[in-house]
Amino acid sequence: MTEAVPLTETQRTTESRTTEPRSPEPAVLGQRTRPHRPDADVEAVPDSAPPSGSLLAGLLRTARPKQWVKNLLVVAAPAAAGQLFTVHALTELALVLALFTACAAAVYLVNDARDAEADRAHPTKRHRPVAAGQVPVPVAYAVGGALAVLAPAAAAWLTAPAVAVLLTAYLAMQLAYCVSLKHVLVVDLVVVTTGFLMRAMVGGLALGIPLSRWFLITTGFGALFMVSAKRYSEAVQLAGTAGATRALLTEYTTGYLRFVWQLAAGVAVLGYCLWALGEGGVPHTSVLPWRQLSVVAFILAVLRYAVFADRGTAGEPEEVVLGDRALALIGLAWLAMYGLAVANW
Repeated sequence: MTEAVPLTETQRTTESRTTEPRSPEPAVLGQRTRPHRPDADVEAVPDSAPPSGSLLAGLLRTARPKQWVKNLLVVAAPAAAGQLFTVHALTELALVLALFTACAAAVYLVNDARDAEADRAHPTKRHRPVAAGQVPVPVAYAVGGALAVLAPAAAAWLTAPAVAVLLTAYLAMQLAYCVSLKHVLVVDLVVVTTGFLMRAMVGGLALGIPLSRWFLITTGFGALFMVSAKRYSEAVQLAGTAGATRALLTEYTTGYLRFVWQLAAGVAVLGYCLWALGEGGVPHTSVLPWRQLSVVAFILAVLRYAVFADRGTAGEPEEVVLGDRALALIGLAWLAMYGLAVANW
């Protein structure tokens, strides 16, 4: 047998160090304590909090400044009647434009507040200020509600009573659209189209200008053409993409939406032709028959817009018109001939 050799003091110290339990290393401690940090779950919180001074900017973005160009339709009826360039008309129309913009902003704020949860699951709408947390939902509701009350009240005080009635009807219809009507087949198209038509009517009501039936037919079906073309494009681009678009699009077929925009385009062209070619027994005294010639530009504009509708790329109307140089030039040519016809030059 081998005798046990007594250990020296150094060996005893080394052995005691190797047999003592080691304390956890800093890396392990860090791993154990990390889950207790409130910002550990990067999926549950944004990468960075919104800037403290960005609330006003977020409210402005939610009001959709890019969409305000639609409100320029308020000058359509006065321009068609040749009553646009007077001090009274310009002052009144500027006020009506501001009030209609406030009403539209109120609708956008309430809509985004209601749809905040659904927008967070959308690939692009999740960047909207309310969905992203830049604008709190209660603040969006409060500002939208304040605008919805103040704008019609100001209209009743500062403009014709018919303007206040129309703005109130617009708000009621659009808020009902936010709550339920946007989920009803066909009705959603009618509501959005009527919103465009109300924009075109309010300028005439503010100045007491009678609204021509051809003006209403052309404007209404022209708006339906663009609205249904937009819906068709959304249905084509996002077909089969779950959760990426409004649920109602799954109820429409692309064939039906194509039928709607083609029908609307045809009726809009017919209504415009009946207005432009109907002299009413009064011969023109201008250099050229500008009103009749404007039919060519109007039809070319509809045909050019239909190219984007057919491709499924007709998104927001203002983006299509301003984004295509040919369509913009055709629109300017039509506007020039229309203006010359109204001025009887």
